Amino acid sequence: MLAKTRCYSDLYRNFTWDIPEFYNIGVDICDKWANNDPNRIAIIEVDETERVTQTSFDKLRELSNQFANALKSLGHTGQTDAKFGDRVAILLPQRLETAIGHIAISKMGCIAIPLFTLFAEDALLHRLRDSGARTVLTDHDGYLKLIKIRYQLPDLRYIISVDGPEDQALCFRAICADETSIFAPERTRADDPALIIYTSGTTGNPKGALHAHRVLLGHLPGVEMSHNFLPEHGDRFWTPADWAWIGGLLDVLMPSLHHGIPVVAHRFAKFTPEAALQLIKTHRIRNVFLPPTAMKMMRAATPVNKTEADLRSVGSGGETLGAELIDWCAGTLGAQVNEFYGQTECNMIVSSCSAQEPTSPGVMGRPVPGHVVDIINETTGEIEPDDIEGAIAVLAPDPVMFLQYWNNPASTKEKFIEGPSGKWLLTGDRGARLPNGKLKFVGRDDDVIGSAGYRIGPAEIEDCLIQHPAVQLAGVVGKPDDLRGQIVMAFIKLKTGFEPSQKLETEIAEFVKSKLAAHEYPRAVRFIPELPLTTTGKIIRGELRERAHQEYVAEATESARHDA
Repeated sequence: MLAKTRCYSDLYRNFTWDIPEFYNIGVDICDKWANNDPNRIAIIEVDETERVTQTSFDKLRELSNQFANALKSLGHTGQTDAKFGDRVAILLPQRLETAIGHIAISKMGCIAIPLFTLFAEDALLHRLRDSGARTVLTDHDGYLKLIKIRYQLPDLRYIISVDGPEDQALCFRAICADETSIFAPERTRADDPALIIYTSGTTGNPKGALHAHRVLLGHLPGVEMSHNFLPEHGDRFWTPADWAWIGGLLDVLMPSLHHGIPVVAHRFAKFTPEAALQLIKTHRIRNVFLPPTAMKMMRAATPVNKTEADLRSVGSGGETLGAELIDWCAGTLGAQVNEFYGQTECNMIVSSCSAQEPTSPGVMGRPVPGHVVDIINETTGEIEPDDIEGAIAVLAPDPVMFLQYWNNPASTKEKFIEGPSGKWLLTGDRGARLPNGKLKFVGRDDDVIGSAGYRIGPAEIEDCLIQHPAVQLAGVVGKPDDLRGQIVMAFIKLKTGFEPSQKLETEIAEFVKSKLAAHEYPRAVRFIPELPLTTTGKIIRGELRERAHQEYVAEATESARHDA
């Protein structure tokens, strides 16, 4: 835990890591509390009917042990001389069984693969095939997607459904009921692999970031800082972000359980500001991670000083926060929002902390204690002076840093650069260090699209678009958007015999939504005669981004003229 102090310099200077040789995430976030405070509440599940189920750490240990034994009975093994343990995927929303699955897989020494429930067949196929997942824990909706692609997944042996038995799925409750609640966790090392979390696929298909058990310990200083020195008595955590993403899993669920803080599990079928505020008030939630888009929606629906929320801390990340959003959060939710920064490969490395100093609009914050984050020249690896734009980089080694990209040594090597100060991980983002030591986000030096808190890679969407019978070539970029930060915009060259129409725009957008995910489909589709290409045939996305920006400016100008 960070020592609570109002002086950032003292906090950073006096911090030292305490990473044990042997460490297991599942034991830390479950068995530790079950041994010392068994009746302590771990998960507060609120289902779609508002029914509340509370699960203690002791019960969580019992259930996770039964599932671990069930997986073992099916032949699953943890880390062996083969270096990596079996991969077990979890395709579930926020619910008790999601936590049970992660804890059990970790205690076995296997590797968990969190998967987003809105992924369609193509997105699931790539991640499951690339990882070689042997089992998927899912529900009925996930099962319906999996059976369509199972024949393309030679490594997939078992589908386990929490909603009961299916023709090609085992029943979660049935296989657990036959097992004992006693299980001896594997004695994993802190550097042993524990998770594969897939990136957004900024270039080519999404890559699997392999993380060690120590990744949770690496997250803790950033989580504690962004939530004003978590934990305090009465803390209770919730986020609308899915636990399949690193923000929901390692910024909320696992750190909360590490500290013995109850986590509210509730994922809205469709997020609404009114329902979110009601959930916060009804269940006395004190700590939230709110993506910026969720905050913008809540601000639009809720005037300042009109809510009874009693929040102690609000963390947010994914895009820069403006002064208006910061002021609204303080006035309406009762807590000043703390912005933080990171990425799938190396998360929670920069943060603001309103318990130490006011949040600065447009500034990410300061390097989190324990992490060396700076602005470097991406060619020489040299640290840039103040106010000079450069690459945001993290000095290696670092406990929160990924081990490697799964099955992709070339991309792993490209992620790092040697400099005079040592080996740096390049985040792919650009920023500047202010004279006061704070870090400012400038932009992305890749083509990733930041929409509603999601990092979306264009390549996977472009690959999906050209599967449509009308599409000859497609280029995907982010178009500025006042609510989401950016929206996915697709520029399309049609095949001969097809004509542009509103109907075809809708059909193509729905095609992507059905094959990838609801947050990845293009909300804007533009048909153009030719796409800008390099001499080697690569799409010049910079030119497309400029077209998207010009369209946004023209729309804003027309809207202002209309309002006047």
